[in-house]
Order: sequence, then C-alpha cells, then structure tokens
Amino acid sequence: MSVPQSMNEDKESLSPQRETESRTKDGKEVQLHTWNGPDDPDNPFNWSLTYKWILTVTVCFISILTGLPAGSYGAGNDYMASRFNVQNEPFPNLYWATCSWNIGAALFPLLFVPLTENTGRMPGYFVAYIVFELFLFGSAFADNFATLVVTRFFGGGASSVSINIVGGSISDVWKGDKARSLPMSLFGFTSVAGIALGPFIGSAIVQIRYPDTGLQSPWRWIYYIQIIYNGALIPVFYFILKETRGDVILKKRAQKLRKESGEEIYAECELEKLPIGRLLKISFMRPTKMLLTEPVVIFFTLWISFAWGILFLFFSSVVQTFSASYGFGTFQTGLVQLAITIGALIGTLINPLQDWMYLRTASKNTERPGKPIPEGRLYTSILGSLLFTGGLFMYGWSCKPSVHWIVPAIGVCIVGVGIYSIYMGVVNYLTDAYEKYAASALSAASLGRNLFGAFLPLASYSLFETLGFGWAGSLLGFVGAILSIVPVVLLIKGRQIRAKSPFMSEATFDSEEADERRNSMAHPSV
Repeated sequence: MSVPQSMNEDKESLSPQRETESRTKDGKEVQLHTWNGPDDPDNPFNWSLTYKWILTVTVCFISILTGLPAGSYGAGNDYMASRFNVQNEPFPNLYWATCSWNIGAALFPLLFVPLTENTGRMPGYFVAYIVFELFLFGSAFADNFATLVVTRFFGGGASSVSINIVGGSISDVWKGDKARSLPMSLFGFTSVAGIALGPFIGSAIVQIRYPDTGLQSPWRWIYYIQIIYNGALIPVFYFILKETRGDVILKKRAQKLRKESGEEIYAECELEKLPIGRLLKISFMRPTKMLLTEPVVIFFTLWISFAWGILFLFFSSVVQTFSASYGFGTFQTGLVQLAITIGALIGTLINPLQDWMYLRTASKNTERPGKPIPEGRLYTSILGSLLFTGGLFMYGWSCKPSVHWIVPAIGVCIVGVGIYSIYMGVVNYLTDAYEKYAASALSAASLGRNLFGAFLPLASYSLFETLGFGWAGSLLGFVGAILSIVPVVLLIKGRQIRAKSPFMSEATFDSEEADERRNSMAHPSV
C-alpha cells in the first residue's frame, strides 16, 4: 500500500520555502509556512493514486456502516412492541426512535462538521465514530422505549457527522471536477445505500432464533452484531486513514518548525483562527440564513427533502403493502427494500454520462469561459426526478395480489434510481454554484432532508390505509412531479437566478471571477 510521506522525515523537507512570505500576528511580523512548491509530497493532492483510492473506498465504507442503523432498527418492531408495550398501529409509535435518529442527523452536522476545517478530518471521524459506537451500546441495552429514543438521537447525530465528513475528505484529496467525479459518485451511492441496506441487514439478523425477551432478544442482536463489527474496524481505520485537510497538515508542520527552530513560523489557518464559539455561530447561522433567503437553497432543499423522506417512508410502507398484498414476512420485505440499493447502483453506473455532459458545457459557457456551467449538473437528475415520480405511481398501483410482487419491487427500484439522481444533482449543483459557501448550502439541504426523513414517514400507515395503496402512491407521485419543476426552471433560468444571489456573487475563490459575478448581477441579461 502506498501512503503519503510522513511528516517525521528530515527537517529539510519541512523547512519553509527560500522565498518566505510574511504576515502580521498579534502586531508582530511572522513567517508564513506554505507548501514546498507544487510537488510537495505532504500535500494531499500529490498523494499517490493508489492511496487516494484506498482512502476514498475506506471513508465511503464508513458512510455505509454508520448509515445502516438508521434502517435496520425497524426489523425488530414486533419484538420491541411487545417488550416496551408500545402500540404501533394505527400510529407508528415505534418510529419515534427513527424520528429522533434523523433529528440528531439534521442538527449535529450543523454544529460539528465545520469544526473539522480547523481540527482536521481524522479527529472528527474517530470522535464521531466512537460516540456512534457508544450509543449503539446504549440502544442495545435499553430497558425502556424512552432510552431507545434518546440513544438513537445521539447515535444518528454522530452517524451523520461521519457521513458528512466523507465529502470533505474526497474534496481534500481529489483536485478538479474530472478527478473528483467518480469518487463523488461512489460517495453518493454509499450515502443512499448505507441507509437503504438497513432493513435487509436488520431483517437478516432477527432470523437468529433466540428467546423473544431478555438480553438475547433478536431485536437486541441487531445492535450487538453492529457493535462487534464496528468496534473491530476502528483500529483498521486508524491504520489506513491519514489527515486529509491541507490547512491542518500545514499547521502541524509549522508547529513542529516553531518548536525545532524557535522562529515565528505560522500556517495561514493559525493567523486567521476564530474562537470555537464564533465558528459554531457561523456554522449554524449561515446555513439557516441561506435556507430562509436563497431561493436555490430553499427549492433544492424541498426537492431532496421529499426524496429523502420517501427513502425513510419505504421502511414502513413496504412492510405494510407487501405483507398485506403478498403475505410477506420481515425477511421478505427486507429483501424487497434491497431494490432501493439496486436503483442507487444503477444511478451510480449512469452518473459518468452526467459528468461527461457537465464537462462539455465548458465550451458553451459565455459567462465564465472554460468553466463548466453549474446547471450542467442537472441533466440526468431531471430524468431521475421523473423516474422517481413514475416509480411512486408504479409502486402504489401495482402492489396488489393480482399483480406479481416483482412489479411493485421494480417500482421501488426505479424510485431508488431517482433518489440517487436527485441527491447527486443537489450536492453537485450547490457545490459548484456556491463554491466558498458550499458547506453551508449543503448543511442547509442536509437539515431539511433529515427533518423530512424524521417526520414524513409518521404519516405512512394512515396514508396507505386511508387512501389505499394506489392513491397513496399517486399522491406522493404528484408531489414528486411538482418538485420536478425545480431543476427544469434552474436549467432554463439558472444564470439569471445565480446573478441575483448575493451569496453566489461572493462565493468564488477567484477574485476575478467574483468581479465577473458582481458585474453579471448588475447586467443579468448579458
């Protein structure tokens, strides 16, 4: 395995460049420590291709592992209903533990993910992963339902922090849209698949024949098994993963140089360091402001949030519809829900076509010549959104005893393709359009989608029971159809919409491009 060179090499490799820059810190002049030229081996962009892929696959695997408990929980519903005396029909009261998981997933990244920009990705991974593991313990040994709801809240929060850091790690080591496209496709797949695989994993585990009560109850084994393999993998991850945040690597090098030479040498991030309280305020306030004032963020959040809500709604509705129509048990409905993962895999295989079309828009960009147009990210997501809508209609109307079960299962698969396409369209567009503020835009979208994932499924049982499977699927399909207008409007009017956004006009890292964007605000029709 090829790994980046250690920072413990000879002092010469860490010495500042001959032509040093100076900055002012606390009223005195200090030396600025930067990379030792464009080929500095400590720069994550210069790491070997082999190690970059090892790191990418590893962090994406973490995304799957930390997403699984979101959906695996529901496989133990029958056992938990009996153990905790919780009535799950007509209102799905047991879903409150998944609701709390998603509320934690919505809130924790807002506060903690931005801190990894300063503390580094690796502390973020391992702190979040250990907290995630500890609260799996809490859920496994819960003596009452309230404990399960609380532990799931913290477990979901820690899980979401880990998953959100993955995207940051990928952008840390892969430079440029072309290099980043395949790693981001893999990340998009694992983000959906990690959650979608949960019901199958949980239903497979509860097949273990243990007493229905006590610490050997099958629902507790859902947690025991995840605790075992997650715990066993911590040292493996520690061995494989290295810090990817360039600013943090430079800061550690500067600290070492100060200690060894006694000179005032600092990295850029040390000079601009903000108090943690200030960072937390910014990380919470900016996404909130964007979610309230930026039309692109508002409507994209609605679009992805509804799709994410359907992902979680399927956890209960598939059990309800397939058990009523075909007499399927827990394991069989878990197998049906694998169709979502298959759909996400199909979307992943199609995504290189989307990247190819996006990169080709650079030759047509009159606003910023040579740069791909952000709206070029939306071609396949528009088709995916229509498939998402069609899949919901197909699922609702075909799920009846007179139609073979494979037909509604294909509908679920088609919805999976749509969810993946929408997710990738939102993530990539917001990243391109907001650049410097991409993390805040994505945090806003993450807040919305996890809140939809928390509350939309609470209506699942009543919706399908009251309206019938066909009309319930149709209602969801109509909402999906209306939201499909969002990317179409952006594709047609994207430039004008971006020109009117104060955030986007300041978002670019390039000062010349910022001037161009401000000029386009003044003359949006140009």
